[in-house]
Amino acid sequence: MKLLQNVVNHKINNITGDDLLGYGKQFGVKINPDQAKKIADYLRGKNINIFNNTERSKVIKEIAKIAGPATAKEVNKIFAKFVN
Repeated sequence: MKLLQNVVNHKINNITGDDLLGYGKQFGVKINPDQAKKIADYLRGKNINIFNNTERSKVIKEIAKIAGPATAKEVNKIFAKFVN
């Protein structure tokens, strides 16, 4: 299980705006290209563990500041798909 978590966290920490848009389409989450780029720029290189509830909550709060609470909620849906 730890290996899978490492792979998912690595992907999140190196995500691009296009990747995020692709996941949005795949999981039925609404996000526009500008928001995806801003969020990906924030996530890239942060070494975030989305399997840790505290870290994920902090990230979602920061995303809410960057792209708005509605978008943060949508991104959290993507993270939830990875975590579960």
